[in-house]
Amino acid sequence: MQPDLELVHIRKGESFAAWMHGYPFRTVRWHYHPEYEIHLVVATSGRFYIGDHIGQFSPGQLIMTGPNLPQNWISDIAPDEFVPARSLVIQFPPKFVEDCTSSMAEMEAITPLLDRSHRGLLFDNATSAVVKPLIEELIETRGLRRLALFWEILDVLATAPEPEVLASLSYELDLSNINDSGINRAIAHLREHLTDDIDERDLANMVGHSSSSFSRAFKRHTGTTLVRYKNQLRVDLACLALLTRPEVKIAEICYEIGFSNLSNFNRHFQKMKGMSPSQFRATFAANGAFKAAE
Repeated sequence: MQPDLELVHIRKGESFAAWMHGYPFRTVRWHYHPEYEIHLVVATSGRFYIGDHIGQFSPGQLIMTGPNLPQNWISDIAPDEFVPARSLVIQFPPKFVEDCTSSMAEMEAITPLLDRSHRGLLFDNATSAVVKPLIEELIETRGLRRLALFWEILDVLATAPEPEVLASLSYELDLSNINDSGINRAIAHLREHLTDDIDERDLANMVGHSSSSFSRAFKRHTGTTLVRYKNQLRVDLACLALLTRPEVKIAEICYEIGFSNLSNFNRHFQKMKGMSPSQFRATFAANGAFKAAE
């Protein structure tokens, strides 16, 4: 399914957008935009979607997303109910922060935060409590105070306890920018031949490592083992197929992506996504983007 492009309006004389919206609202749909976003829920509970992640939200949820990461928050309210203030939102263009970090050395401290946000970051309640009054003031403020609050918020997020990363590995790696050496080269080869029978020895030989040294280096680089990483990528690929090809049977997708049997595929999918493939497809269908296959 294709998300809608949201056109972010940044007022003349300002570097970023900061605003509040209610629910229902025109931007509440499966959408993306080129800007970074900081999104704080202040009312209602429901289900949210970030990339291929599905979760439950409630008041106080604080998430930061990177450019072009599809997203949506759907509140559980009565059909005729309207909530005047559901979300506090800050949206800022990549060029704005890139220009700032390139011209002021101190700003480089937020670079890791920006990089990690490309998969979506969920912050803890304590961080949300600190950020909430800052965003509320920011929305009402103009001039230099507005800039000061913006950078204070990013500083809070950059120094917060480790946030939960939401979208899967498919949203982390950009093969157009991957370098051609070591573990990255092995990962690129693995992703390009994901449905083939590739083991650790094959990749180790390709990059000139012994199997044991490759195994250690791979785990340091990715945080997991090759087998788990490969299964994660295959499940990610299955998610993409489930979302973009609703007419294809789940069993067909299972074999296409390299799993040898359906029960094994279902087990790994359930473990990694917290639901079965059919539930995953049905949940996104309920999001209104497509009609799932029978």
